[in-house]
Parts: sequence; structure tokens; C-alpha cells
Amino acid sequence: MPKVLVEARELTKIYQRDQVQVLAFQDVSLDIHDGEFVALMGPSGSGKSTLLNIIAGIDTPTKGKIKVLGTDILSLKEDELAAWRSAHIGYVFQTFNLIAVLNAFENVELPLLLTRLSARERRRHVETALGLVGLADRMDHYPRQLSGGQEQRVAIARALVTDPDLLLADEPTGDLDAKSAAEVLALLDRLHRDFKKTIIMVTHDPHAAEHASVTFHLEKGQFLSTENSLG
Repeated sequence: MPKVLVEARELTKIYQRDQVQVLAFQDVSLDIHDGEFVALMGPSGSGKSTLLNIIAGIDTPTKGKIKVLGTDILSLKEDELAAWRSAHIGYVFQTFNLIAVLNAFENVELPLLLTRLSARERRRHVETALGLVGLADRMDHYPRQLSGGQEQRVAIARALVTDPDLLLADEPTGDLDAKSAAEVLALLDRLHRDFKKTIIMVTHDPHAAEHASVTFHLEKGQFLSTENSLG
């Protein structure tokens, strides 16, 4: 049986907006296993991105328990959590979040600047990551010189460069045209299949979710169902 990497129990998240309490989701429990490609599905506002951020240690639940990679992340201090995140989590944003004044190489190298790797070792890691996403020939290009699909692949390379245990992707195809979206999904497929990466992807697109091996559904703050796809 594959190892459980994410173990969440009865997670509830409530936001306070002015005088109003807004329920993101309630009593969500799930297990995510090593090597799975998981889709968190649901309409906008269903709480799926919030759940992803809790798994990443970016946000905290109002109540409930969560262990990620065997660590009770809710018990970590802020500096401990930052170190844990940089060691174990790769995060891909919908809006790429590349820095315009840095080229592709420099954007991908950013997470490594927090490590003790030498410049030569950092270069080797960056070249490997950009090679994996098919952009070895675009290292010197700036974001403005890249297509949206290429920018997202640079963002995926940046998330991969530390060889994280979990790759988290928040609507990674949401800002892309159909062709670029297909390329990004094919890349995620390859990372899952050939490199055994555990991937958790937030999406509202049923076509994107078809690439996952496990799908969780969130709607109106409730966990509706889990289904296994062919992956």
C-alpha cells in the first residue's frame, strides 16, 4: 500500500469578512498517497484553492487536523514552516508569478538561492528542470519573450527545481489557450508517470481532471465524492 503523504481530518475553514463569516468548506477529510495525481474539482468559490493552500502550509484551517509528509504542519512556527515548505513543496500558480526582470534561468533558480548549493550545483539543477519541461533552449528568454504556455512551463520548472515531495498546482491551465493547456497537462502526466511525482491539482475543468488518477469534488463547502479515473 502506498504511503499516505497528506492526512487531513475534519478540516473546516471560515473567513471573517467585515461582520460576516464566510464558510470556505466544512469537515473535509482526505488521504493522498505517494505517487497519486489528484484533482481537486469544484466551481469557483468552492474552497478548493483554500484547501490546496492549507496542504501547502500557506493557510491554516479554522479547525481540524492535517499531517503532510508525516509532519503536523499546524504545530510549526512560521520560520520552521517556511523551511519545511521550501524543502518539500513545489507550487505552480495560475498566473505564473514569474518575475519580469529575470530570465527563465534566473526565475527557476530563485528557490535554490535559499539553499546551500554552490553556483555550479544550482546551474545543474536549473538546466535539468528546464530540460524536463522542454525549455532548455529558452534559458535566456524573459517572460515577455515567452508564450503563456512557455511561461507556465518555466513556472513548473521553478516548482520542480528543488525536487519536492509534493507538486501543487492551482488551476495551472486556467490562463492558457487550449493548445498550451494540453501541453501543460501532458507535462504533468509525464512528471507523474515517468518521474513518479505526487501531484495535487486544483481545477474546475473536467477535461483537465481526466488526467488525474484520483478526483475529489468540493461544492458549496462540502466534500461530495471521490472517483478514480484511468489517470
